[in-house]
Amino acid sequence: MRVSIKVKNPGFLAVTIPPNRVLLTAIKSVPGRQWDDDEQNWTIPDTPVIREFLRNALMRTGHCTSPLVFPPEDFHEIPPDIPPEQFERMEATLGTAANPVPTANPGPAVTPRTATVSRENSAMERYKNTLSAMHYSPRTCETYLSWFARFLKAAGGNAPAQPDEEQINRFVSSLAVDDNVSSSTQNQALAAILFYYKRVLGIPTDQLDRIIRAKKGKRLPVVMSRDEVKAVLACMSGAKCLAARLMYGTGLRLMECMTLRVQDIDFDRSEILVRGGKGDKDRVTMLPQMLKPALRDQLEHVKAIHARDLADGWGTVPLPGALERKYPNGSSDWIWQWVFPQTHRWKDPKTGKQGRHHMDESLMQRAVHEAVIKAGITKHASCHTFRHSFATHLIENGYDIRTVQELLGHTDVKTTMIYTHVLNKGPGGIRSPLDVL
Repeated sequence: MRVSIKVKNPGFLAVTIPPNRVLLTAIKSVPGRQWDDDEQNWTIPDTPVIREFLRNALMRTGHCTSPLVFPPEDFHEIPPDIPPEQFERMEATLGTAANPVPTANPGPAVTPRTATVSRENSAMERYKNTLSAMHYSPRTCETYLSWFARFLKAAGGNAPAQPDEEQINRFVSSLAVDDNVSSSTQNQALAAILFYYKRVLGIPTDQLDRIIRAKKGKRLPVVMSRDEVKAVLACMSGAKCLAARLMYGTGLRLMECMTLRVQDIDFDRSEILVRGGKGDKDRVTMLPQMLKPALRDQLEHVKAIHARDLADGWGTVPLPGALERKYPNGSSDWIWQWVFPQTHRWKDPKTGKQGRHHMDESLMQRAVHEAVIKAGITKHASCHTFRHSFATHLIENGYDIRTVQELLGHTDVKTTMIYTHVLNKGPGGIRSPLDVL
């Protein structure tokens, strides 16, 4: 059986296999692999270690009747500030642990500083490409890349070929000692570092038993009472008030609310479809009857804006994933428009193209913060507090924990159980013994 291996993008291979269960199992064992439904092949990070892993996995199956032919190695993108000729000599000098690059004429020696820059850029590019191939959310990509860049800087600009537990421990410990970060932030940085070894280089990290993992403390969510929610909402107006009411009435997260599209609201079934929520999971939550008139008015307002944009020759919005290739004209369709669009169109200074993004989340955060202060609420309440209050008030009303779990989109019911710890703490709850003296 013939297996095709080609370069897909810088840092990635496109692997095509014939229909065969054994070969499929071998491909699925490769770290960082992703199926491309459009091109009907597998996208695999192109690193020396993963090339060797892929070669061994496929050849062990015994189903490859012809030799595996790999494309020329192209692990490093040429940094913009380094001439191609110098970069070729740099690769020849650096080589890789798995596949050294031979050269007949290495040319002038490369300085240690230049070599370090190349290694750092190469590691960051492979890291970024692997995150993209595994479809991590943009915010997770940004966070992980930031932590990995800090780790590389602390390591002198070099990306160690093997995980050094002592070096990793020094870095995560310095975050707690010098920067006084929380345990969750410390563990987030550790996860970003281990991602490089496990997913980018394909090195198992399960045996790193001397790695320091911070003990996570237990925190209870901030919850507003019903009267406090009313007071905050009374201090808001317009589309921002509607968005806040929607977050409290449905349990939506801030970005889930901001990125709602017209087609996500089903008035007949009184449902809202949340697309690509946390963990890239879809879910359905309720649409409060009280919000239907206001939402219809909002959509009428948005439709008028969209009509003006179309008349001006624009009226497009970004589509998720590769849908812009699948539906070339979909970005201007009414069903894809934002429920909460930004006030002004954005403009690409290079192309002159204009479009409309959704309301920026910072505007919503500022509006809620000002409303909380104006309402005289002394709790540290934010947009996410509406979601906490939604869950707590549902449980107080007698809804079972599994129903609340589904509405919130929690994978584990233990996450939802935290809301049971803030029940019965008000005047109608447990009475203090002091009150009965």
